[in-house]
Formats: sequence, C-alpha cells, structure tokens
Amino acid sequence: MPGQVTPAPCTKTGVMTPSEAGRPAVGPVLHFIHPGAIDTPTGGSLYDKRVIDGLRRIGWRVDLHELPGRFPDTDAVACGAAAAVLAALPDGARVVVDGLALPAFEQALPVHAARLTPMALVHHPVSDETGLSPETQQALRATETALFETLRRIVVPSPAMARRLADFDVPAERIAVVEPGTDPAPCATGSDGPTVQLLCVAALTPRKGHLGLIAALADCADLDWHLTCAGPADRDPDTPAAVARALDETGLAARVTLAGEVRGVALDSLYAAADLFVLASFYEGYGMAFAEAMARGLPVIASGGGAVADTVPAAAGMIVPAGDHAALVAALRALIADPGLRAAKASGAYAAGRALPDWPTAAARFAAAVSAP
Repeated sequence: MPGQVTPAPCTKTGVMTPSEAGRPAVGPVLHFIHPGAIDTPTGGSLYDKRVIDGLRRIGWRVDLHELPGRFPDTDAVACGAAAAVLAALPDGARVVVDGLALPAFEQALPVHAARLTPMALVHHPVSDETGLSPETQQALRATETALFETLRRIVVPSPAMARRLADFDVPAERIAVVEPGTDPAPCATGSDGPTVQLLCVAALTPRKGHLGLIAALADCADLDWHLTCAGPADRDPDTPAAVARALDETGLAARVTLAGEVRGVALDSLYAAADLFVLASFYEGYGMAFAEAMARGLPVIASGGGAVADTVPAAAGMIVPAGDHAALVAALRALIADPGLRAAKASGAYAAGRALPDWPTAAARFAAAVSAP
C-alpha cells in the first residue's frame, strides 16, 4: 500500500544531552511518535526529524518513539506498540503523533486522551492517499475523523491542509499551520549542452504521478530533453514495474534515468545540474521537493493537487491540474522549448525560495503551536 512503513524497533531515543547540545535539557518535554524509523527518506520523516532537532536546539527535551509495524494499513504489531507507548506515558504528558501512525491509535488514544495532552502532525490525511480502494478510503476517513476529535491540537504543513481538515469537522482553533523549513542552497548551474535536463525527486508511488509524467513526455519526444528520477523504489509494490513497462512501451527508456534513492551531496549534484524540476503528483500536503527546487532557482512544473498552489507561486513555474495530460504536455513543451521562459521562471523560483522559512523558524513555530493551551 502507498506509504507503507517497514517494521522498525519500538524505541524511545534521542533525548538531548549536554554533550550534544552544549546545555542541559531542562526545557519543555515532548513525546514524539513516529511510524517506523525516522531516518526513512520521505518528506514527512524529514520534516519530523528536522523539527525534533530544532526543538532540542532551543532547549526542549524530545523523546522519540519509533513504532514497529505497518502503516497506515496497520497490523497487530503497530496497534500493540501504540497502546504500549501511550500506557507508559505519565499523566499530562505532551505527545505528538505523526499522522501516518494515527490509525494504529484507533483503540488506544480514546482510552488515554483525557489524561494526556494528545496532538498530531498531519502532513495530509492518510485517507487522501492515491490508489486506495473506496472501502479502504472510507474506513480510514472514519478512523481519522474519530481520532481528530480526541486531539488538543493538529499541526499541518500548509494552509491547504488546514482547509482540508475543516472537511473533517476539525475546529479552526485546534489547527496550527507550520510550514517546513528549507535549507539555503546555491543556485543550480544547469546543464552545459543543448539537452534540457529535467529532474523529478519523489518516491515511486502512485501519488507522485510518474506514469502521467512519462505519458506526457512521450508527447514531447520531438524535443531535446533527458529526465532523471531520484527516489526510492521500495515504497509501493507495483509502481516501479509499471514505470519500467511505461518506459519500454513509449520508447523512452534511454531518455529517462531511474536513479533510485539519492541523498546528500549526490542529490545536491542532481539539483545543480538540472534545468527544470518536474513533479506531476496527484496530491501534496506541502511539497518539500518543490521548495528544495525553488531554493536552487529551478523553474518548476507541478500538478496542482492539495497544497501545491500554496507552495509554488505562478512566478516560479507552471502549475497544471492534477491528472490533466494535455495541460502537462503544454507546460512541458513550453518550458523545454523556450530558454527565455525558463530563465524568467527561474528568477521567480529563486525569489520564492529566498522567502521560504528556514528550519529554526519552523521549529520555533512548531514549539509555539504545541505549547498553546
């Protein structure tokens, strides 16, 4: 299932120590519950990790609980771990659950909600995930709606997600918007040759829209371009094979590089060498890859599901309706074929990137959100 997390040890780790932070951990205490290992290379896990690091830097003690089991289509291991974590917390404990893990708390959270201060960080409702059967979507929607009622505060990464939670009857006063931070980065230098280098950074899952992007690029085969897709291929059992078939059927296999999971300096190099960032996802709770691209002054082609329009201003690129093949083809043709248009959008992307919050700001805003009465 999309978003599935493989088992990881149930741990409580990462308490700040004087040697790590240069000062004693005497500030507020927060229990943060994450589905599986927090080092999982997803935007949601990166947000969680960077916020936790930021909280510790400003004096918070954060106890991280990494739940074993399967998420969000939970199994007995996940539900048992969720119940055990809550049962072990002291009365009054401030606890934040990552939204991907919330379904595992369906039974346990109502039992403990009154004696704790339960909150959640909802990157996007899991019932909005692409590729769910109607029955699964309906069941997850009911679970989330019930759990949202028990939470004192829900942090979301964008105004679009705040509006989305209103559809779950969550009162506005219990929702706090805390946009992710974005690290400063040098401007992309781009490619040296005539071939326009396209970059897509996303896991191979149905929601990220790789199949639609390949289909659109097939209609741009007369133009000179090359696409690099960077992202893990182990998050969904069917998408990698479907992408490989699509490349063979369209004859684009030689023009598309599936780079797999790329991190650190290697990912920085891909951004630096790109001319255009493309991601045709159906839905985003924020779209951290878009922010990373804009921070480097890369023009963006994006589909407009969820929070994309909040994240990517029109000056930074071209946004098309999610799943609109003709509009995506038109945007690709326009920006691949016109270097002047790319340059104008690159300038807009760079300006937008400079206006994004950094991670210390995000951590301070998160602290304020989870401290509010």
